[in-house]
Amino acid sequence: MIEIKRVDALAGFQPSDIAAVLVGGFAEDFAYFSKNQETLARAFAHMIIPERFYVALVDGVPAAIASLTEADQECFTPDRSEFQRHLGTWHGLISYFIVRTQFLGAFKGARPGLAEIGFVTTAPQYQGRGVATELMKHLLALPFDEFVLRDIKDTNVAALSLYRKLGFSESDSRPARFTKRAGFSRYVSMNRKAA
Repeated sequence: MIEIKRVDALAGFQPSDIAAVLVGGFAEDFAYFSKNQETLARAFAHMIIPERFYVALVDGVPAAIASLTEADQECFTPDRSEFQRHLGTWHGLISYFIVRTQFLGAFKGARPGLAEIGFVTTAPQYQGRGVATELMKHLLALPFDEFVLRDIKDTNVAALSLYRKLGFSESDSRPARFTKRAGFSRYVSMNRKAA
């Protein structure tokens, strides 16, 4: 059974549980920070804003997450000292600055009524079971007049296919830097008007 909840409404919420899903789903993207997912979950747990994340629970276990922000809201509040505590002085400092510059900042057309959905991911053991689809359907039923997804890798065929199936269309794209090293060539953004 799949149940969708906003993270701050979870009984017994542990930030590390949500961070574990985040780093598990984006393990390849977050490998620079640490290849050890437990260390990385501890480093990221502090910065998750619970009222900005939704979780799909499968039999009570966090299986998929997504952030949802409106206007200039952020979904993370990174703290330099927490990164340094978990990742070391210099590596933690660099990681903190990467998070500040790459994970923060509202969509350029941000406004009230426009919801940005981000960091959509499913824990590896739950992938292919429709969990992210149910989570997205729940978010799309919330009272916003438009939804935006930003910076999806053009190689993430499963995500792009799901979003198209849910009524999103491509609204923008931008080239990736260092494409050979990155393994993809562009970032895709998508939008969808409310039904």
